[in-house]
Amino acid sequence: MANLKEIRNRISSVKSTMQITSAMKMVSAAKLKKAQDAITAMRPYADKLTELLQSLSASLEGDAGSAYAENREVNKVLVVAITSNRGLCGAFNANIIKQTTALKQQYQGKQVDFVAIGKKANDALTKADTVIANHSSIFDDLTFENVAVIAEDLMQRFVAGEYDKILIIYNKFKNAATQVVTTEQFLPIVPVASEGDVVASDYVFEPSKPEIIEQLIPKSLKTQLYKGIRDSFASEHGARMTAMHKATDNAGELRDQLTLTYNKARQAAITNEILEIVGGAEALNN
Repeated sequence: MANLKEIRNRISSVKSTMQITSAMKMVSAAKLKKAQDAITAMRPYADKLTELLQSLSASLEGDAGSAYAENREVNKVLVVAITSNRGLCGAFNANIIKQTTALKQQYQGKQVDFVAIGKKANDALTKADTVIANHSSIFDDLTFENVAVIAEDLMQRFVAGEYDKILIIYNKFKNAATQVVTTEQFLPIVPVASEGDVVASDYVFEPSKPEIIEQLIPKSLKTQLYKGIRDSFASEHGARMTAMHKATDNAGELRDQLTLTYNKARQAAITNEILEIVGGAEALNN
């Protein structure tokens, strides 16, 4: 059994850890509220815009279609992996890395490259895969304008024929305790399901349909990527808050166990001292 000093040092260490994890939990909870409000406010707009433009793209015929909706034989795939810059958030980052590995196996025999958004993705993927760009600094100033620059680069690579398909992998925010690993096709644009040969939509266009689509599709793609990063940002703080809450609880249980062990060891030491005193007194009497 460890001596009393060692147990006291461990109890002190656990208490210090509890203070750190508790503080991190409160910080993440405060940041989560702001991030959750941001993604909740923009999600309906982003989803409706994407749905609208998918419907419009599906109704275009032949050469009138957008360059962003061109379906080609898939030989080169670009995967945008969105993680966090920091750890201590449970399986948040590991789930994304696991999904990218599974996706790479799915396109075995094809060229699969990566764009990392988040230091954790960059650190994990550069070990065995090709990372063509690292945008970890985006979280230092997460604005639509900064994300739009990344989206424009992805769109240019697709239109230039560098890649035939671009996918986004991120954690979709559901609630503070639940994040859903989501894979979305960024390019080419996926048309909505149609009924037979007729697309189930009816719109009146002013100006022309191709002109509207050519103007709005880039904005829709930028919004889609921004929503994915915002979702991941909110999910990160939710995952970290949950992880730190569990860590604090576990540290509390460990502290209680160590305190009990310390009290038992202290009581045993006192009992031994009493026995030694009594034994000495009896020896003197004899």
